[in-house]
Amino acid sequence: MLKSMTGFGRCELLTDEYKLSVEMKAVNHRYLDLTLKMPKKFNYFEAAIRNTLKQYIQRGKVDVFITYEDYTEDTMVLKYNSSLAAEYMKYFKQMEEQFHIPNDIKVSMLSKCPEVLTMEPVVEDEEQMWKLLEEALTGAAQSFVEARLREGEALRQDLLTKLDYMDSLVDEIEVRFPQILAEYRKKLEDKVKELLADSSMDENRIAAEVIIFADKICVDEETVRLKSHIEATRAELLKGGSVGRKLDFIAQEMNREANTILSKSNDLTISDKAIALKTEIEKVREQIQNIE
Repeated sequence: MLKSMTGFGRCELLTDEYKLSVEMKAVNHRYLDLTLKMPKKFNYFEAAIRNTLKQYIQRGKVDVFITYEDYTEDTMVLKYNSSLAAEYMKYFKQMEEQFHIPNDIKVSMLSKCPEVLTMEPVVEDEEQMWKLLEEALTGAAQSFVEARLREGEALRQDLLTKLDYMDSLVDEIEVRFPQILAEYRKKLEDKVKELLADSSMDENRIAAEVIIFADKICVDEETVRLKSHIEATRAELLKGGSVGRKLDFIAQEMNREANTILSKSNDLTISDKAIALKTEIEKVREQIQNIE
């Protein structure tokens, strides 16, 4: 199947305890460029997240947004630092002896000392958290791939139509070439007759001139290669997979052949067909940029 490089995918896991959502969107890029935006609690899983997504995506600039909301009430826990409290009491005792003042510290006052009592997040079960995250990632990635496949199919149909039109243009150029030679020979004969009047023409000389002219404007090699490139592109489109880079290279070769045909042409019809070919090839190249 052919995939577009643009796409969007989303998956949300919602329970009474939490809501976890993963969103993905992508645009064209030569390589795979993953950007992750997620809560700090998921930073530990970054490598695993990238490895999971690489199973579904080969190319594109992909932005991944992960959000997590915890609805449980026991997300924070009160921690008592007894060793630090003991340190405070030790120094309070030293201050009492040094300054000869009564030590009036009570538990309520000690608890207000920095870091004696702190609120800390509940330690997460990493294995369970990754299981949930992997499920959401997989769901979003599958949705993302489905969107890419739908757009890829539309791209393929459009490109196949363009290739058929390009084929017809090449056929018209091939048909026109013998006509150009016949017209040139006729013009040459008429000119010679006009110049020589009643004198006889040298048919061999006329034939030699036509051959030289034909060699100068011959585009047989270019049209054969163009047809080969068109057929190769069609085959890759039908085969599917990650063919974007290969198709881009073939499109460059097609453009080179069309340029050569245009440079050799001194016929208005062929020039028009070559310009139409270049225009269509450029459209094909633009579409190919969207293929993974």
